[in-house]
Amino acid sequence: MTGAQPPTATALAAKARARGAFVHLLDGKTMTDKASTLDAIAAALSFPATFGKNLDALYDCLTDLSWLPAGEHVLIWVDSDLLKQAEPRTYLSIRSVLSDAQRALAPGDSGRRHLTVLLADS
Repeated sequence: MTGAQPPTATALAAKARARGAFVHLLDGKTMTDKASTLDAIAAALSFPATFGKNLDALYDCLTDLSWLPAGEHVLIWVDSDLLKQAEPRTYLSIRSVLSDAQRALAPGDSGRRHLTVLLADS
């Protein structure tokens, strides 16, 4: 007996776009360590050149997003398990920052931008 398959990035992106969200994809195949993961997130969300490339700077940028249009921004991390297997501590640290930032920019706040983080299979 098999369980339900996790949603694909394509399906998640389609649902997000249908509700008017901006979709940003992360390709887990290119995210093999902390540096490449931070770089990929920065590129996906068009972080400013001043991004400090550390976890504190990641949180600061994720909870700002003022350079992006107002609305919901959905960050879809495809194949996140690859980093989890390669560097479990790095994965947990980055997931923690993403979760904290998502809570900080939750819908219902008076802010203009919201962050949703989703994990998907390719």
